[in-house]
Amino acid sequence: MEEIEKRIETRRVRCLTKMKMFLLAVTCAYISKTLSGSYMNSMLTQIERQFNIPTSLVGFINGSFEIGNLLLIIFVSYFGTKLHRPIIIGVGCMIMGLGCFLQSLPHFLMDRYEYESTVSVSGNLSSNNFLCMENGTQIFRPTEEPSACVKEVKSLMWVYVLVGNVIRGIGETPIMPLGISYIEDFAKSENSPLYIGFIETGAIIGPLIGLLLASFCANVYVDTGSVNTDDLTITPTDTRWVGAWWFGFLICAGVNVLTAIPFFFLPKTLPKEGQMDNDDVLKTDKEEKHTDEVKKEKDGITKDFLPYMRSLLFNPVYMLFILISVLQFNAFVNMMSFMPKYLEQQYGKSASDAIFLIGIYNLPPICIGYVVGGLIMKKFKITVKQAAHIGCWLSLLEYLLYFLCFLTTCQNSSVAGLTTSYEGIQHDFYVGNTAFADCNMACNCPTKIWDPVCGDNGLSYMSACLAGCEKSIGSGINMVFQNCSCIQTSVNSSAVLGLCNRGHDCDMMLQYFLILSTVSSFIYSLAAIPGYMVLLRCIKSEEKSLGVGIHAFSTRVFAGIPAPIYFGALVDSTCLHWGTLKCGEPGACRIYDTTNFRYIYLGLPAALRGSSYIPALMILFILRKRRLPGENVSSGIVLVKKKLTGKDNEYTDMQQNPKFVNDEEMKTKL
Repeated sequence: MEEIEKRIETRRVRCLTKMKMFLLAVTCAYISKTLSGSYMNSMLTQIERQFNIPTSLVGFINGSFEIGNLLLIIFVSYFGTKLHRPIIIGVGCMIMGLGCFLQSLPHFLMDRYEYESTVSVSGNLSSNNFLCMENGTQIFRPTEEPSACVKEVKSLMWVYVLVGNVIRGIGETPIMPLGISYIEDFAKSENSPLYIGFIETGAIIGPLIGLLLASFCANVYVDTGSVNTDDLTITPTDTRWVGAWWFGFLICAGVNVLTAIPFFFLPKTLPKEGQMDNDDVLKTDKEEKHTDEVKKEKDGITKDFLPYMRSLLFNPVYMLFILISVLQFNAFVNMMSFMPKYLEQQYGKSASDAIFLIGIYNLPPICIGYVVGGLIMKKFKITVKQAAHIGCWLSLLEYLLYFLCFLTTCQNSSVAGLTTSYEGIQHDFYVGNTAFADCNMACNCPTKIWDPVCGDNGLSYMSACLAGCEKSIGSGINMVFQNCSCIQTSVNSSAVLGLCNRGHDCDMMLQYFLILSTVSSFIYSLAAIPGYMVLLRCIKSEEKSLGVGIHAFSTRVFAGIPAPIYFGALVDSTCLHWGTLKCGEPGACRIYDTTNFRYIYLGLPAALRGSSYIPALMILFILRKRRLPGENVSSGIVLVKKKLTGKDNEYTDMQQNPKFVNDEEMKTKL
């Protein structure tokens, strides 16, 4: 008797250990995949400047991850449950590592990055050809040679980043549906929300590490080690600066490969966590599994695919939840993809500082919210209907707080000829090319080159030439321009490189925006786990993996792919000044109309999210009169437990004598 009990306890501990090993491995996989994803999102502006491409094309590159994902998501979600799920997840992690490596390749195949500038970095400044000289010859004018323009514009090095992102999306496909279904199949129903909460926490730790890595890389010049950084005339706050975006992708590749290793040592199946098991039950389970395998081989693996699809499509709660997810993901993808650019343009922060602030202020409260949400679900045994109400009303509260962000505004950077006149009067609208004024009319300056300087009068100019500067001292970033005819001050008419600072008021507005973002992130993440449990429990257990896969497929097709593209095109429409390639063709945008940018960045997600509460309220109404499959399972478990505990003496005898009942009776009672 003691030997049997020890054997049962040993097997139970072993099963629990393997479940915890799988939970740890999946959490690490979530960390690695979200590390790569957050790093990619944070480097979008660096990629845009490196390849001199518009924001809409960068959005397409970002959405290519979803293209790779949706190519396999439904097939992996359905067929993956029939195969060895841990090994499939491990192979996916290896493929993600390959994709990250491909994304870094263009740096090693391209020439050094050259930014547009009217200032020579060679150190030979005796001629001062870049300053205001009447009837002078400007050596920095763009070449008009068509072949040079075609060669630069038609450069397809960014295709490596695109293909690498597609491959990374293919590799990420099995992690979520197979990982979640594995836990749902072999974990206790009351433990499942807590486990999923831990996994989602890993999905927040990954972006935190990714954002910190991106912040570091964005602060390091792209060609560091190959060029003398002392000769640079730009700083990380300049919109022409490109950080070492390629370095982080190499780190992400290594992390993904290392994460794949544990999955190759995990079993295909596990006994249900907490299930009473002895030799007879295990023997019966093996016989049932063997019978099921024979039946599957006989009937075919795709026999249930169409019935499952039909059942899901006619499930009103499930379909409405997909509609909500599509609308919410459209808003979420847009905000997260372009948040670094928004902080750069709205508050004048460098890409490195913007990425760092996002990681510090947004991700910790999201991580805490996921864990707290899972604990609440476990401790108070929240039902599906209660979870739906919690998710809906908490999300609505956060949505109302979101509108306060419209008040955290900064004025456009004061750039003479773009946002203000040369007298310092703010323009209400963009009025076209007003780069020339009486003070620089005779300077023979180019108007397309973006090389801003800040005058002593607090006004920025598109170049030292357009500021009317006639003389310069110093070199590199410490260069000072003097005798500037357009800068009217009582002391000195001088300017330095870079845009002028926005001021203390703008810094305070940034703090208010970040505080609101922190509170909103916590409330939204607190509602995420209850909302996700509604998705898992509104479908039958045998349809769960396919249901999660279709949900992910829908959000990618209707949100993940199109959202960055159309949002990027809308952002491009607010550009005030485009960068210039060597041939004179437009490159990446250098400065935006911050007012219109703010309306698009905050207004469009607000409209999308607002429309998602209509199907949310419909779900609450349907749940009032509908019994979900998850509730049936729970009630069935309760009834079985009551039957097992109804007769104490019989139950005690059964524990003391395992042979008290035969195989069929034991099977019936369990």
